[in-house]
Amino acid sequence: MSNLTATQKEKLMSDLQVVIGDAEALLRMTADEVGEAASELRGRLMDRMHQAKTELAHLQQAAVARVKEAGHATDTFVHENPWKSIGIAAGTGLVIGLLISRR
Repeated sequence: MSNLTATQKEKLMSDLQVVIGDAEALLRMTADEVGEAASELRGRLMDRMHQAKTELAHLQQAAVARVKEAGHATDTFVHENPWKSIGIAAGTGLVIGLLISRR
């Protein structure tokens, strides 16, 4: 999972939230179903959904923490090396400008 890009991780979290929401809706629609097997299945599904929500919350917290760390590292680098930062920004702008002008 460490090879996923930030966009892919955001999409994965969004998709998981949709799946959990759909499963909860399905449970509400089948709440009037009776029987020991149906009750047992509903209980297991509720437990798994709770676990999935917890894991999703941990994943979101970890992603936020990594973004904050990257922001702090960038801020520290820029404050310690202002001229390098200006050079990197200028070089990046030049490369992007050249790439755009070729189209």
